[in-house]
Amino acid sequence: MQADPRRPNKIVRMKPVDPQSAQAAMAEDPLPEYMNVAGMIFSMLGLMMRMKPCAWMALVCSCVSFANTRSSDDTKQILSSFMLSVSAVVMSYLQNPQPIIPPWVSLWS
Repeated sequence: MQADPRRPNKIVRMKPVDPQSAQAAMAEDPLPEYMNVAGMIFSMLGLMMRMKPCAWMALVCSCVSFANTRSSDDTKQILSSFMLSVSAVVMSYLQNPQPIIPPWVSLWS
């Protein structure tokens, strides 16, 4: 018969988390705001310079910003950033409908 593998001297009691400190830690997450600003910058580059990779990066940044925001945040700003990035993608392909050619394709041809 085997001995009991539990070690009573390693038991640590759980301490309840203070709700205010947990909300304060969640409120300090700057990722959605950074992604929102990056999405705006990339979408402006995609619209003004007609750079397709920047337009796609703006769409990715706005999706990440939307996915990481809380429901209490301002949804108008997030929605406007998302619509701006979608319009950057659409306008860049309306200007030039050719697909994006990756740089490594030109190395082999």
